[in-house]
Amino acid sequence: MSDTKQKVLITGGSGLIGGLAIKHLGDKYEFSNLSRRPVDGIPSTQASITDYDAIRPAFDGVDMVLHLAAYVDDIQDWEGTMSITVGGTLNVFRAAQDAGIRRVVNMSTGSTMCGWEWYEGSPYGKLADGRYDEVERPWPMLDYTDAPRPDSPYGVGKIFTEACGRWFSDKYGMSVLNIRLGAVLDTNAPKLLRHFPGWLDQRDAVQMIDKCLSAPMSLKFDIFDAISDNSTRWRDTSHATEVIGWHPTGSSDRFNPDDYRDAPGPPLPAQQRD
Repeated sequence: MSDTKQKVLITGGSGLIGGLAIKHLGDKYEFSNLSRRPVDGIPSTQASITDYDAIRPAFDGVDMVLHLAAYVDDIQDWEGTMSITVGGTLNVFRAAQDAGIRRVVNMSTGSTMCGWEWYEGSPYGKLADGRYDEVERPWPMLDYTDAPRPDSPYGVGKIFTEACGRWFSDKYGMSVLNIRLGAVLDTNAPKLLRHFPGWLDQRDAVQMIDKCLSAPMSLKFDIFDAISDNSTRWRDTSHATEVIGWHPTGSSDRFNPDDYRDAPGPPLPAQQRD
């Protein structure tokens, strides 16, 4: 029955990830939405997360928050990032704390780490370019314990959201679980050659969200890299497997990278986020 379900407020539920969560997890959680556009089939509050007073009522009576809202129109735009991704996220955490919500699942991004592709001789840049034969195996895997190196203002903003969550967890005991999302695409297939290392199957993304929402409340803070089981990935996902039992089943290996080598794509550093 619906009254036994955990009530989860999704910020930005009208986007791709929110739609996947609602479609595949709606039988397990009672979702509501907070975004500038309504979502059919669930209660929706239409407001921008930049307006604290407008969004605050949406948090009442909620058990958890799945925070997806961010500025994505132009990942190189500082103004939008600071207003929505940074300022808006602070409002979300403040509202969650004021409402007594115990958990926020914060959607971060692989863009917090993609600057590692840029340094001279980087194996990760070669993997992003599809120059697999130039990389000596095994290459060093990076994880949540390595220093962030963002690839864009968008990535910088997402690092702030992780740090903001850390503060609310340490200060108030809120459970904050951060997902460094891989490249989840509407086609559920890579669109660029550089998507192959960081591609995330939609089913793996949904599983990660479910694992974070259902994790024990004793788990107060963590960061999980969410990438499918791609042979060219360079971010280690084993931490999520060990802590919350996430087991990715998808892989970009089922696609042929040679089919993507002539596809147009932005050069580094203005790459599409993954």
